Amino acid sequence: MPAHLRALVTVLCAAVLGALLPATAAHAASRTVQGGRLDWGIKSSFQSYVTGPIAKGSFSLTGGAATVGGSQFRFHSATGTYDGDTGAFRAGFSGGVHFVGHKKADGTYQLDLTISRPTVRISGGSGTLYVDVTSKEKDTGAVTTSSQVPFAALSLGGIDMRGGGNAVSLDNLPASLTAEGARSFAGYYTAGAALDPVSLSADVRAAATRQSTATPTTKAPSASPSKSTAPKATSGAIKDGAVDWGVRRTFREYVTGDIAKGKWTLSAGAQDGGALFRFPSGKGTYKDGKLAATFTGAVRFTGENGLDLALSGLRTTVAANGTGTLYADVTSPDFKGTDVSLITFAAARPTTKNGLVALTEAPAKLTEQGAKAFGGMYRAGTEMDPVSLAVTLTDNAELPALPDLGSAGTGTETSATPEATAASAAPDTENAASDTDSGSDSGSDDGAPLLPIGLAVGALLLAAAAFAVVTRRRRARTATAADAPEGPTAA
Repeated sequence: MPAHLRALVTVLCAAVLGALLPATAAHAASRTVQGGRLDWGIKSSFQSYVTGPIAKGSFSLTGGAATVGGSQFRFHSATGTYDGDTGAFRAGFSGGVHFVGHKKADGTYQLDLTISRPTVRISGGSGTLYVDVTSKEKDTGAVTTSSQVPFAALSLGGIDMRGGGNAVSLDNLPASLTAEGARSFAGYYTAGAALDPVSLSADVRAAATRQSTATPTTKAPSASPSKSTAPKATSGAIKDGAVDWGVRRTFREYVTGDIAKGKWTLSAGAQDGGALFRFPSGKGTYKDGKLAATFTGAVRFTGENGLDLALSGLRTTVAANGTGTLYADVTSPDFKGTDVSLITFAAARPTTKNGLVALTEAPAKLTEQGAKAFGGMYRAGTEMDPVSLAVTLTDNAELPALPDLGSAGTGTETSATPEATAASAAPDTENAASDTDSGSDSGSDDGAPLLPIGLAVGALLLAAAAFAVVTRRRRARTATAADAPEGPTAA
């Protein structure tokens, strides 16, 4: 090799090593996963069976789970760890789905299955989806509850999980039922059956900066808490508050579905929790079980066929008889009203503890005025989404946390199968629907999944790594084509 080329290679290697070593040091310890969502339909043909003419059943959502698109469920608030050096990844999500079908004469159901708290574990190139399962055996009726069952095997298709980015995003991972999953699925399917693919996005906190081995500073002892510093007020002026309400699950699905082809937009501080909208900054009074409070935030539903419904200026009251009412300013092409009574909800037993008054998932029904506000789409008395209400009466009381969808939980995203990392795909309808004013933050314009990758270290490093990346992608595509199971059973 000519001398000038040897010198160039030497300089190049030194630059690459100099760039890689600090990155490796930064990845050395596992990093915290905090915030994110997992989208999974479990098995779409099972959903169709449950809600179809044979089982004549239904499903309900628990723990803040939501629906997304046509047949997926969204689980929220990822927590776990990620090691960029090894690619080891663990993330648990909140929420669950309860299926019932084949109603019997005594009012119980022959089919009764709850799947909740999915957890994804990836290590050494293989992945497993764990869930909590409560199921009723279809033949004997015996009820079994199991925690964190290894329910599905996930095909990674040669994806290299190593890296150091601030998010892990995996789209459409093929999933197949394990032997343990088949047993916990009450015998409806056998091991190896194809389940719906799994998609997830989870935020990864930056690694802590390494500090010198200096003697840590000793904190001065804090004073013992006293009653005066932690008041337990049970009535008075509201310091802060929030009302959480999803309007109605089937209405949200109609808005983003094939008929309306629409979306919703949040403004004035309203937040999207997946299955609900949070209207914050509550102000008012709570005394002797009676509450009157106003909240900020607005939501607007738009779509085809004249859909344009805006709700703002929310207000709630709780009367002495325990009946709650939710009011809002309503604007639509056929209806305009201020302080319209939308729904009533059962509020007889709010919990009060350490300055926090909370009501969780109170059943709600549409009022006469509410039926008019929805343009006659629903009749008065129709069951709407439950209402959760919380207000603080002291400065140190904290409101319940909102389901955390992570940084990729809002905005339009694209998805791709593991082997088609550069193929474009249609955007997720529900993600587009839940788009807030902040715009898209998917971080991908070409449909590629947001795989965990390190920050760019300059054009020199990228040029040096180009050949290795191309080779690895070719190997990944070949492996995926051979290993991917068949797609989910058609409904």
